Amino acid sequence: MTTDKIARTSGGSAPSMPHQAVQVARLYYEQGRTTEEIAAELGLSRPKVSRLLSYARRSGLVEIRIHDPEGEAQGLEARLRERYPFLRPQVVGVLPGSTEDLWLERTATAAANLLSKRLTPGMRVGLAWGNTLEAVSRALTPLNVPGVTFVQLNGSASQSDFVSGFVTDTILRFARNYSGGAQLFPVPTFFDDPLTKRAMWRERSVRHVLALQESADILMYSVGSLDASVPSHVYSAGYLDVDDLRTVKNEGAVGDIATVFYRADGTWEDLSLNARASGPELSLVQRVPESICVVSGLGKVAALRGALEGRLMSRLIVDEVTAVAVLETDA
Repeated sequence: MTTDKIARTSGGSAPSMPHQAVQVARLYYEQGRTTEEIAAELGLSRPKVSRLLSYARRSGLVEIRIHDPEGEAQGLEARLRERYPFLRPQVVGVLPGSTEDLWLERTATAAANLLSKRLTPGMRVGLAWGNTLEAVSRALTPLNVPGVTFVQLNGSASQSDFVSGFVTDTILRFARNYSGGAQLFPVPTFFDDPLTKRAMWRERSVRHVLALQESADILMYSVGSLDASVPSHVYSAGYLDVDDLRTVKNEGAVGDIATVFYRADGTWEDLSLNARASGPELSLVQRVPESICVVSGLGKVAALRGALEGRLMSRLIVDEVTAVAVLETDA
């Protein structure tokens, strides 16, 4: 096999070097062929193929662009800190054209890694369950942290969770990963009557869990949103009926943290459904120095922006595309 096998020009003469370089570059970059395969197909030596690829790059026939997600992410972090001086943001780079499922996967992995770095023996960690924290729980890498306790922040006692085990499985996955303990919160996600909640909150067993929540060293949670491409678990699993959802929207709520709703300006007082919610007062996430909010997805932009306006976190882990959308909305 000789170099005569490579395509010749219409006049029968051997192709020019640029023409050869384009042929080789198309096979290498567009079709993913190896230099050995290209050499065999075109009747060239492998060194000749390598020289043609180098020529294609030097001459500008081929342009190589590298997208550095982390480089763009650092710029977004600086913009978020400038707009929200209280915030310690971590923006997770994602590849152009990737899906929201992949954004969530990368964001959850970043949150899992951060948690492992922040944990020390004897810590108490408050967790607000949901789709995002469930993804974080599956991204954890096993680590033994003596005496760590994970405390459920909002109730989940409902027919839905009794059947699926979604909430308890998530909390227990955190505890088992770190060889720690778990304190579940077996009260309804939303009470039918605020008076029932008040009575329950006087029970000794409930007060014990509330005290653990108040003494947490770290909180980890996401923001709930009806507009997310995958609706937050509290909405999709039937914890709220049609009238509840209508009330939430009519009162101007844009999202929730641990099933406690808030408005676009971050305030939550006087929203009627909060009197029935099992989650903590949102002042808790303002008091705990390590309040980690994990957010991914364009459907959560309004909810995230409201939480930022209310300073309902000290640390944010967010994917790059969602961070851009929040900053553009702010502008």
